[in-house]
Amino acid sequence: MSRTDRSVSTRALGRVSVVGSGTMGHTRRAVPLGAGLARVGVHLVTGGGQGVMAEVARGFVGVDPRRGASVGILPARASSEAPPEPPLGYPNPWVEIPVHTHLSARGERGVEPQSRNHLVVLTADVVVAMPGGAGTRSEVELALAYGRPVIAHLERREELPGLPVDVLLVPNLEQVLALVRHRLCG
Repeated sequence: MSRTDRSVSTRALGRVSVVGSGTMGHTRRAVPLGAGLARVGVHLVTGGGQGVMAEVARGFVGVDPRRGASVGILPARASSEAPPEPPLGYPNPWVEIPVHTHLSARGERGVEPQSRNHLVVLTADVVVAMPGGAGTRSEVELALAYGRPVIAHLERREELPGLPVDVLLVPNLEQVLALVRHRLCG
């Protein structure tokens, strides 16, 4: 079969990292966001854990057909195991491509060089932040430092304590998806 006979597009897909709470799912917003991103036609990148990461991935993989994959950048347990193993609960069941790392720093330590948050952010063309805590805030800070566009899918700034004032707050899902399309397509 020649390249022109393929029914699958060979065009590169954009990558959208969704960051948020590892414990609270925020299902009402996370599942529709994941499904919307799948319909946009991107790869979804998360930290591969529970909470928002699992719920957005669940919404994403629930769309059929779709072009993108659900990628999880997994932390390692804080130990000297060889090979490194992810903590319990990683990856969540909706990660299709797990990326195992040796990086164990998380939460309050999310900006340290030993945090996989750098990879979650650097893999992205666009970062969408949902409600979360210190780990999510560190991912937003890294995204800004690395020059990645950040969209805060929040109803109130207080849902992500310490959110920098220059990050755009977008409570409406359709507006989030429109901004993602705009950032990816220009």
